[in-house]
Amino acid sequence: MTQQSETLTLPRRAINLGALYIAEMALLVLGYQVFSDLECRATGIEDACRGLRLLALWLVCSSSLMGIYLWARPAAQVDFARATAHAPGGRRWAVLHGAGVFCMIAPLLLISPEDLSAQFKGIFPLAGLGAMMAALGGVFWLMRIEAWSEWLHGRRRSLLAIAIFAAALPGAVVLVGPLWTVQAVTDVTFITVFLLLRLFSEDVVVDPASYVIGTPEFQVMVADSCSGIEGLVLITAFLALYGVLFRDELRLRRFGLVIWPLALLVSWLFNAVRITVLILLGVHVSPELAVNGFHSFAGWLMFTALSIGVLVVVGRSGYALQAISGPHLRTCSPLAEDDTAGRILPFIVFAISGLIAQAFWTEPTLAYPLQVGMMLSALWWVRGTLARYVAWPSMLSVFAGLIVGVAWIATAPPSAPPVEALLNLSGMAFAAWATLRILGTVALVPVIEELLFRGYVQARLDRGTVVSRVVAVAVSAGLFALVHGRWIEAALAGVLFSLLYMQKGRLADAIAAHSVANAVIAAVALWRGDWALI
Repeated sequence: MTQQSETLTLPRRAINLGALYIAEMALLVLGYQVFSDLECRATGIEDACRGLRLLALWLVCSSSLMGIYLWARPAAQVDFARATAHAPGGRRWAVLHGAGVFCMIAPLLLISPEDLSAQFKGIFPLAGLGAMMAALGGVFWLMRIEAWSEWLHGRRRSLLAIAIFAAALPGAVVLVGPLWTVQAVTDVTFITVFLLLRLFSEDVVVDPASYVIGTPEFQVMVADSCSGIEGLVLITAFLALYGVLFRDELRLRRFGLVIWPLALLVSWLFNAVRITVLILLGVHVSPELAVNGFHSFAGWLMFTALSIGVLVVVGRSGYALQAISGPHLRTCSPLAEDDTAGRILPFIVFAISGLIAQAFWTEPTLAYPLQVGMMLSALWWVRGTLARYVAWPSMLSVFAGLIVGVAWIATAPPSAPPVEALLNLSGMAFAAWATLRILGTVALVPVIEELLFRGYVQARLDRGTVVSRVVAVAVSAGLFALVHGRWIEAALAGVLFSLLYMQKGRLADAIAAHSVANAVIAAVALWRGDWALI
């Protein structure tokens, strides 16, 4: 970095909102292209569908490239951090963003995955409007309009060039797409995938001439649009921008002659591994899920993450950077110590663990030990934040938890048949699974959910006025209900937890009530053998 004595403060609020936006984008990609099979050619409005997809790609690329710009320009980063911290957008922009995300997710809740392409024409206006609302609300939730205008002053040309550069990347992928048809490229790729597949299967089918590869049980035809070409383009583009912005600090000969080719090799190997994993997914888990994983948009996200990872490695490499004299810049405290991140990120990890369970297990219930491990890791990572909310709970919160637990059991639907996969476990394996299931239900999930719904959502909306408190309780309880199967009972429980939190401003009371309620439910579930109860 350039020499300066000013302390460099990372934009914490921007990082927190960025994590939220990434989670939302990942959720949309999973919904529209992994768990559903949306084909623009089958929608009847192919151009509009592809336009919406290109808009999403542009947002991903431009956001990533702007992150590189902020990384390379400490003064811009400091101003950006100050603006996002001291001139945040108002609540109306947050509501607009949330409403837009809901408009994009709603079709996934109303239309079955197999009918999505056929009915997309009818829902396109809602999805398109949602995309515009989410994008506009997200930008101005980050900082106010006047703050953006002030921050952009003197930087408009640079950022306009980055925006145009990002818009050109999808076109660049199309231009280099014929590279996949070069026989030498497909031969080398397919040989690598063949060797990887042989580690798991004795019989591998490979035909580079027709771009078909797989096993006798599951084969795919890898077209140029899902061949990993976008990875080569993104690596090249990101490294080019990085090289321009950091040209005074890089060993340019090493960067161009060694690091760049190595990065391209890493991208190619990553694609070979991706193809192998998706084929194994098709053989052992779900053919539909595997085929959808080849979609170009999913590839863009994977290769964007890979490109950023490569840049992080380069940025910490003494081989790539020149020796810098003078005082080192000091960064802010780690993200794990940030209070806002500590309240949000555990729930993101929890949600991702659920998606992994749904994607890779034919019976997701069996994946709960993995979810427990991910939840424990997330809570350990933000243990500094968690320690600030630990307190001895009131007796009222314990009593309220008992009421919620009993009410939940009393209003439960008839017991579901036992899960066959659990019945097939050995005694020791089932005992271990049940122990972890109860641990997660009683000790981990209440902490994670209360950190988000009461500790973050309710706390952010509560301004001390009667109206704001009613809104805060309603929103936090409503969101809490959305992630539970029984909406009415969950909403009422959420209201009670919110009132407990509001009474003394202690999150420990809401956590205790939630935990006691779950303990009562878990005890009955164990007694009845009805694990669907929790």
